Amino acid sequence: MSLDRLDLALLRLLVKQPRVGMREYARLLGIARGTVQARVQRLEDSGVVTGYAAAISTKALGFSVLAFVHLHLAQGSLDAVTAELTRVPEVLEAHSITGEGDLLCRVAARDNSHLEHVVQVIVGLPGVVRTRTEIALNERVPPRVLPLLDGDFSG
Repeated sequence: MSLDRLDLALLRLLVKQPRVGMREYARLLGIARGTVQARVQRLEDSGVVTGYAAAISTKALGFSVLAFVHLHLAQGSLDAVTAELTRVPEVLEAHSITGEGDLLCRVAARDNSHLEHVVQVIVGLPGVVRTRTEIALNERVPPRVLPLLDGDFSG
């Protein structure tokens, strides 16, 4: 999908001020509310905007340990393991990867003992051959997309 300056300005507002509403976006952009609604719908339909959700702190929920677990899988088990990972609530994300391992999971745990339990659950899944776990010490760059919206979208 080709994004023009208005799309990018609207996306910046959606990221920076996600709760202000269509009328306020229209006022801030100097365009009609219907235009904003049509643009947002087009961005949603094309998959640029994939959803709306509050950013929730895992630490504030009592999950103070964040870890990245690399999974090495048996041949042909990627889909089955992925389906099983969706049943482990502490697995926040899972990505197929290149390099060392087959899947990279972002995992939240209450403490190191809980993390050990979660890793044992993961290792016990059919198709998981072995894991390697790294504990994050501190978040240095939070998840973000805003800098990408300032990039070159000309082609």
